[in-house]
Amino acid sequence: MTPIPPFPPTHKPADRPALAPGLRWDVFCRVIDNHGDVGVCWRLSADLAARGHAVRLWIDDASALAWMAPQGAAGVQVLPWRDPLADEVPLDVVVEAFGCDPPAAFVERMAACHAPPLWINLEYLSAEAYVERSHGLRSPQMAGPGRGLDKWFFYPGFTETTGGLLRGAGVALAPSPRALDRPLHLTLFSYDPPGLSAFRDALSTLPGGACVDVTPGWSTRVVQEQLGLALQLAGPTRDGRLTWRALPLVSQPGFDEQLRRSDLNLVRGEDSLVRAIWAGKPLVWQLYPQDDGAHADKLEAFLALYLSGAPTGLAAALSTVWRSWNGLSDDPEAAAAWADLLPPKPLWTVWQHWAHQQAMALSRPSDLVSRLLDFVARHRVASQTV
Repeated sequence: MTPIPPFPPTHKPADRPALAPGLRWDVFCRVIDNHGDVGVCWRLSADLAARGHAVRLWIDDASALAWMAPQGAAGVQVLPWRDPLADEVPLDVVVEAFGCDPPAAFVERMAACHAPPLWINLEYLSAEAYVERSHGLRSPQMAGPGRGLDKWFFYPGFTETTGGLLRGAGVALAPSPRALDRPLHLTLFSYDPPGLSAFRDALSTLPGGACVDVTPGWSTRVVQEQLGLALQLAGPTRDGRLTWRALPLVSQPGFDEQLRRSDLNLVRGEDSLVRAIWAGKPLVWQLYPQDDGAHADKLEAFLALYLSGAPTGLAAALSTVWRSWNGLSDDPEAAAAWADLLPPKPLWTVWQHWAHQQAMALSRPSDLVSRLLDFVARHRVASQTV
């Protein structure tokens, strides 16, 4: 594929590039908290670039990319989001991540283009029923700077009738489960799980002990506050049969590999859930807690999907543990469920095989970027035939 030349520092209306073998994309990202939004936008941008497209990633705080993607990516230009971006010419496709609202002046220029770019709102990931109903819907802009344009909703999801999951060309197939011949190895990437103390108690009963790798920031602070363990990068912290290790900040490939090396992954947020699924290992997901309780419905929808067809004992134990981990249940059976799920109990092997099976099943359909490119291609053809 012919390389696409880099963007000039500024564009004028007449400079809008003709369609090349790859398209040119504007991706807008606002960093809210916890780096999940920038993580998704970087994976999207890098995957598009790897397929021959050129991307301008407009971001209001790119500091996390220094450790998340220290090498950058050929074909991705990271630019500061500044208002009003009045001198920039919109490219072929404009993606706003999570309803972040591109600058009004930029949207006005989109509306003024002779052939306006395709405008896509990349939404949050969910297994809830509304995702299938809402994916691909058109939102005519009746007022404001984008008046006269259409915005299209693109919903990531787990089924064929959604936008799919971000994967990336470099993601290897999940390794087959194997028997443990060493202490259980875990990765903890969490918010503030109410059940952390009970989980620690369950780990402490394991005959072979366990090693818990704790990600920096929120997770490290929670371990210190809830468990009284002061973790340091200088070395591990012993806690009876348990060893706790503080991890440094790592790149996205480094984080993905960390999940693949672990036996059990306790993750938070949407991007890390997807990476934990691809790792093919037993996982527990903590959702960002919402004041209105919306995360409860989101969790139940995912449990129904992820555990559909699972052995009854596994489904019951995992449902109990996940609800407790998310603070949605104070079920006294949670401690017993943890004990049943961890090795050497038989359910551990069942859990291992189920996680691997789900990774394989979810990787068979096309991924998010492939579906996004198909979505764009169909709309560009339709616009040219009108």
